[in-house]
Amino acid sequence: MYNCPKIIHTEEGMREGMQIESASIPVEDKIQLLNALSETGLKDIAVGSFVSPKYTPQMAKIDEIMAGFTPKPGVRYSYTALNDKGIERAKAYTPPLSPKAHEHSTRVDMCDAFAQRNTNRTQAQQIATWPNQVEKAKAAGATSGGMSISNAFGSNWIGLVPTEHLMHMYSRMYSLWDEAGIPVTKVGMSDANSWCMPHQVEAAIVDIKRRWPTIKDFNLHLHNGRGVGLASIYAALKVLDGSDTLRIQTAIGGMAGCPYCGNGRAASMIATEDLMHMLEEMGIATGVDLYKLIETVWLAEKVVGHPLFGFVSKAGPRPHFDKLYPMDMPHIETLEQAKHFVYGKKAYEGAMSPWAKPITSWQRPEAPVAPPPEGVVQLGNKQASGGR
Repeated sequence: MYNCPKIIHTEEGMREGMQIESASIPVEDKIQLLNALSETGLKDIAVGSFVSPKYTPQMAKIDEIMAGFTPKPGVRYSYTALNDKGIERAKAYTPPLSPKAHEHSTRVDMCDAFAQRNTNRTQAQQIATWPNQVEKAKAAGATSGGMSISNAFGSNWIGLVPTEHLMHMYSRMYSLWDEAGIPVTKVGMSDANSWCMPHQVEAAIVDIKRRWPTIKDFNLHLHNGRGVGLASIYAALKVLDGSDTLRIQTAIGGMAGCPYCGNGRAASMIATEDLMHMLEEMGIATGVDLYKLIETVWLAEKVVGHPLFGFVSKAGPRPHFDKLYPMDMPHIETLEQAKHFVYGKKAYEGAMSPWAKPITSWQRPEAPVAPPPEGVVQLGNKQASGGR
């Protein structure tokens, strides 16, 4: 893709994914999954959260996972900690965990109800912290600041957030930073309630770039409960350019959810394998082995005990060259049979095959040289109809 932004991706299956799954999943299974993720070519993997097991029992044994997994050189391992105690716990495993960089940022939730459900704070209380955050940044000699808004496009409790309302909230934050003489260079938009829509994401980014040209770093944390997360990422790619950075968080198989938004596991994230497939097909190199990633999704489904939500892990990537399907393969009807793109013929042994003789075609690379049918123009490995 020409002039695309720098993309920084974080894999969230071990954090956002596991925190909505059963707390009884064995530590050894989680370690196996983390080790498998490390071998896929992913560059940044969130390992989990150092938080109180009282509120997030799924993360109760994060220390055992850290002590037991095998770090992969070249992979950045990140984590979440909500207070100083959590940060101190994480230091015992740093490295391989990456040190947590302190960022000066103001934050708010567009939905007052969700803010209270999720953080036990009202929107007004969140806004009241802004001056102090800016003053701390100024005292620390910060040379840049950030602005982050949750439920940026709407929520299940208040409905749609129009773009002009979102810009008004950013403007209030920006004014504080501007008065302090600190340029804003980063902006974040998160979407726990799965309200993102491509046209809203595009409109927000275009407006931000128009108003504040110093902002070059965009973070999109989108949930995919209504199926348009990937389209929203594409919309962002359309309006950002090579001078911008786009940070994206996704999870293998889309495993994620939110206990506070009313949708539970249905508030899934964009499936990592779907994002990587789209980027590669757009000509954006990811360095990810898509087939290893898909097999890791299948492992994750065994670990959590239920199917996950991605598409490429079920239908496979678009097959190219030596991975094109056999033309006379039998009927493929089940998800297990569809795994032939990895397992080969053994995936569909015994399936019904009505073909009386092998199917061949001039369109296949292995076909003998032969002219195409009348009215068809052959263009390399592609064909075009000669009609209207």
